[in-house]
Amino acid sequence: MKTDRRLPPSPPPPPAEEPVRLQKALADAGLGSRRTIEGWISEGRIRVNGDLAKLGDRVTSRDRIRVDGQDVKLRGRREKLPQVIAYHKPEGELVTRRDPEERPTVFRRLPKPKEGRWIAVGRLDINTSGLILFTTDGELANRLMHPSREVEREYAVRILGDVPEGTLERLATGIELEDGLAKFDAVTERGGTGANRWFHVVLREGRNREVRRLWEAAGCQVSRLIRIRYGNIELGRRLYTGNWRPLSEDEQKTLMAQAGLTPPVPKRRQVRPGAKPWQSKQPSGESPFARGPKWGRPRGDR
Repeated sequence: MKTDRRLPPSPPPPPAEEPVRLQKALADAGLGSRRTIEGWISEGRIRVNGDLAKLGDRVTSRDRIRVDGQDVKLRGRREKLPQVIAYHKPEGELVTRRDPEERPTVFRRLPKPKEGRWIAVGRLDINTSGLILFTTDGELANRLMHPSREVEREYAVRILGDVPEGTLERLATGIELEDGLAKFDAVTERGGTGANRWFHVVLREGRNREVRRLWEAAGCQVSRLIRIRYGNIELGRRLYTGNWRPLSEDEQKTLMAQAGLTPPVPKRRQVRPGAKPWQSKQPSGESPFARGPKWGRPRGDR
């Protein structure tokens, strides 16, 4: 008697991959910001499937992309949180990879990323210290810097001399600069001694030297400028000058939410059909730490 053995239905084909702009794909792969990559395209440093790339090209993971003669692997769907670190930049360092005058740069102090390369989230000029974020995720960096996201930046500002009456109101309502109207979303006085007065200011955009230019336009002299917060990430007192720290998982998820990105959901481990459930090899009733950690026994056992 013949039995009707039917094969199980084949799984549905994966959804077609949507092409994305070349600069976005390479930024997501951690090669740099979109603006930087657009410059590489204009300079003829990128090829797609053997042809020189041009602005407006769209690619998928099936395309062969080479940057400066080196193959680049595009990043697929996010399956884990990106690498993000907070760095306390001292005065005198430049936020650039190479300086023609060989002055110190922030990148010399950063750890080597697990993959990709570090992208600075915004910039601080050579005379400004404080918090600066670095990530290997180009899309995250681009969104955090884009004015449409309105991510808050908070600075501690030291002003030399007296602040004229009405200055804080002018700074909060807006002052016309050479590149348009600018203002602080919040200005609070934080005391001071002698000729110096401290203020905390908050703004939601990152124009070049905007904090200094606003105070100077109001007739005040900035003697020190420190960025103390970017979005939900604070500089804090324990992150000393020239040091860095990785962001916690909760900090990263909140930061991604501020950038309008959904944190990735890790893949579930596939269980083989018929596999036995995992059981501990620890003797019944014995604590897994009874014999001490694997790198050494407790002092009382020595």
